Amino acid sequence: MKKRIVVLGATGTVGSKVAEILLDEGHHVTVVARSTEKLEQFRSRGAEIIRGDVNDADVLTSAFKNADAAFLILPDNVKAENTRAYQRMVTGNFIKTIEKSGIKYIVNMSSLGSHMHEGNGMMAGTGEQEVRLNQFSDVNVLHIRSAYFMENFLRTIELVKTKGINGTAADGDHSIPMVATKDVAEMIAGHLAKLDFTGKSIRAMMGPRNYTMREFTSIIGNAIGNTELPYVQIPLEQAKAIFLGNGFTADFVDNLLEMAIGIKEGIFNYQKRNDHSTTSTTAEQFAIEVYAKAYYH
Repeated sequence: MKKRIVVLGATGTVGSKVAEILLDEGHHVTVVARSTEKLEQFRSRGAEIIRGDVNDADVLTSAFKNADAAFLILPDNVKAENTRAYQRMVTGNFIKTIEKSGIKYIVNMSSLGSHMHEGNGMMAGTGEQEVRLNQFSDVNVLHIRSAYFMENFLRTIELVKTKGINGTAADGDHSIPMVATKDVAEMIAGHLAKLDFTGKSIRAMMGPRNYTMREFTSIIGNAIGNTELPYVQIPLEQAKAIFLGNGFTADFVDNLLEMAIGIKEGIFNYQKRNDHSTTSTTAEQFAIEVYAKAYYH
């Protein structure tokens, strides 16, 4: 039976893939975004497109009203002067939307590290969102705690091209779970289509195994023919200056870098790996199928 499903964040790396999968399966999909131009690809495939954003509870309520399920994601706001206050406001709008619309199934995009409420940067907000969504007594909520996205390495392609190095502010030798967004999206779409969860539950998505930043850098280097590509840990102050120069607020940058610091402190390593949380796409597959294509695009 085809479902009516609302997908937020459909311009993002996960939400776009979730929408594509559900449309391919013939479900009735509604996508919501502030900039609908980026969603036109979905219109031709039968999706309903609504202009609006996460700050407009009335728009979201209208979208959720007759839906069987919805996918929530807490968006970043690089211009937020107070990141936690912004995250709290968005979660509050989600709460109002769920209450007013009467929707009964929610898949919530969370993250490994959301078991903590401080010392984990952005994930303090996703952790709080989990707690607040869990207060509903009659809504089924599945929290997807995803590992570090392999796609994050795409953000440093320009650094690799211009400087011949890969680098972030994170420690290069502490291994963490890493996952391809393709695998995450497939799992999310499956739960949205099947409505196979009840009460409040958590599903971790941890990729095939743990990798260090240095190891992953070596793998993407091999994929682009640079077998000596080094990983360089960028000093925090230098990283902060770069982000501030790109127009990010100081508070947003502090939260971003707190996540990088937290990698070495184990915030991503709390969840225990098992067959249920292990996904199939390896770093080697990702490097060839996604990274190399983006690098040479």
